[in-house]
Amino acid sequence: MFSVVTALATIMSAPSNIEITVYNQGMGLVKETRSTKLTKGRQNIVVEDVAQMIDPTSVGFRCINNPGSVNILEQNYQYDLISPIAILNKSVGKKVRFTRVIGNTKEVLEGKLLSAPTAVVNAGDGAGMQYNGLVIRTDDGRIVLSPEGQIEVTELPDGLISVPSLLWDLESEKAQDAQMELSYITGGMQWSANYVLTLTDKNRADIQGWVTMNNNSGLSFKDATLKLLAGDLNVPQPLKGRANEALRDMAFAAPASSSMKEETLFEYHLYTLQRPASVRNNETKQLSLMSAFNVPVQKLIIFDSMGDYGGYTPDEGSVGTGPLSPSVRLKFKNDLASNLGMPLPQGLMRIYSRDSKGSVQLLGQDNINHTPRDEKMSLLVGKSFDVRADRKRTNFKRLSGSSARESFEIEVRNQKKEAETVYVYERHWGDWKVTEKSMDFVKEDANTMVFELKLAAGEVKKVTYTVDTKW
Repeated sequence: MFSVVTALATIMSAPSNIEITVYNQGMGLVKETRSTKLTKGRQNIVVEDVAQMIDPTSVGFRCINNPGSVNILEQNYQYDLISPIAILNKSVGKKVRFTRVIGNTKEVLEGKLLSAPTAVVNAGDGAGMQYNGLVIRTDDGRIVLSPEGQIEVTELPDGLISVPSLLWDLESEKAQDAQMELSYITGGMQWSANYVLTLTDKNRADIQGWVTMNNNSGLSFKDATLKLLAGDLNVPQPLKGRANEALRDMAFAAPASSSMKEETLFEYHLYTLQRPASVRNNETKQLSLMSAFNVPVQKLIIFDSMGDYGGYTPDEGSVGTGPLSPSVRLKFKNDLASNLGMPLPQGLMRIYSRDSKGSVQLLGQDNINHTPRDEKMSLLVGKSFDVRADRKRTNFKRLSGSSARESFEIEVRNQKKEAETVYVYERHWGDWKVTEKSMDFVKEDANTMVFELKLAAGEVKKVTYTVDTKW
């Protein structure tokens, strides 16, 4: 510490009982315990080693062993860190000494610093450093511009510190060994979830969940309790207040194997690592979130030719016709019966399967939203290679200015060497009614009917129907 005020202040102990809660919104809540000796009355206390990206307006504190006995009157966040540029910027107008080598001769210049450099670069060839923009008036009246060599200051300027610090002007009711709980919000922290789903056979899969955390807050945390909050917080900019005020928690034990304990917190979900973790600055850390085995899954091959034409009104032209390539989806339920049941944070899920040699191969990947327990999940894997279809409108007749009759034919071909079940989605909007059909369908919602086709290897089937639509 180099400022006069800081030099006379008491430095608080290093933090202990560190707890970090990291949010999806790129911030973290740090909570820690520190101890210090306080005298009765007013005094200055320095809190070193706080995150460089701290939001000073979010700082909260309390005296644990004597609640209410300590009152902070003023807080200053000091972040003017020691560096060559910072020292020279604060030394303008003061005495400096410069040593440079010219040939085999060493020259020492002394004088007043008139201008601080805009950059400090390595001059190479043993010449030392070059101070671009630096101006010195030597004692003999010469003006030296951007010299190369080694520069010395005769005194270290006030106000520079080695680590970011909080300076508290506080008042204590009595002399005491105070235990202080400190909390604050910092930027530069982010986490995301990633999942790996590996098919073990046609209808079963193993799922592994991972948390990827990035710490760019400017501070490392040793042996901290790490917590991750999943949910969409309303965080106006700039950040204000403590992030966990007025939140309540209710315990919920996750059934899946996990190194993290999950609980509900207000309208969010909190995941706590069940062991201490060291989180270094400028580090990406991966932690196991959950694992589940033998999860029942269902593969669906789906033709949905009108899925992108919401609200379509029949006219003389036709849409959604021609060759079709089906989507392949995997569906499962996030419940105890499926060996899951843990609320899953949003993230990227990659789908793998093993080939005939036992090697894992990537099949596709899809993003999932925050998924509560007991909710169904559907992953888009890709497109089927060997199942194809053609859709055509075989008849169109306008019944009035706002009604029409259409007939459709969908030919589905299974070119595989094994049987497949294919789902054909047909969508219509307005007031519609099917008047003829070649097979039954399920009306999934007001706009959707689904035909289920069971095809043997190499089999071709056709679906035909006629529909009247009013709008």
